[in-house]
Amino acid sequence: MDDINQEIHNAFEVIQNGGIILYPTDTVWGIGCDATNPEAVAKVYKLKQRAETQSMICLINGEKMMYNIFKDIPEVAWQIIDLSEKPTTIILDAPRNVAANVISPDNSLAIRIVKEPFCFKLLERMKKPLVSTSANISGQPTPKNFKEISPEIIKGVDYVVNLHRDRIAGKPSTIIKLTKDSQVKVIRK
Repeated sequence: MDDINQEIHNAFEVIQNGGIILYPTDTVWGIGCDATNPEAVAKVYKLKQRAETQSMICLINGEKMMYNIFKDIPEVAWQIIDLSEKPTTIILDAPRNVAANVISPDNSLAIRIVKEPFCFKLLERMKKPLVSTSANISGQPTPKNFKEISPEIIKGVDYVVNLHRDRIAGKPSTIIKLTKDSQVKVIRK
């Protein structure tokens, strides 16, 4: 258990200094950074060779952080979060207090509340949302475990979290988009 605290400390230091990390999430391995730091977010896009118009998910650890990002949260968002048995990402409109380059061109942001201990505790320490995007070059298959992550990605981050390297990832999260007029659209099952 000490390992997790040391890894949280190491990852936090790197993130605080504007770096990017490679880390295990509640789904697949992710590349992450402080979602409020536009320079760090830009590094992630560059590493993934991804256009900044393709938005990324932000991980948060609960209601307080959710309200810090979104002023108006439809009731259905809480229902989906409460009822989801597997990791579920929700896309909501009009985010604030995050880097502009993490927000999608239609002014929405994808967020997921995590319970996975490493991510949860890191977020507690950061007190800010954490960017989470799959650990692959854009267009390449999503790695199912640490061994499948390309050396290019591993070399391109500032820190690789030393936890769960043998774990086989579950599927990427379900993604549900909610609009201001309460429309619900499943983007990824």
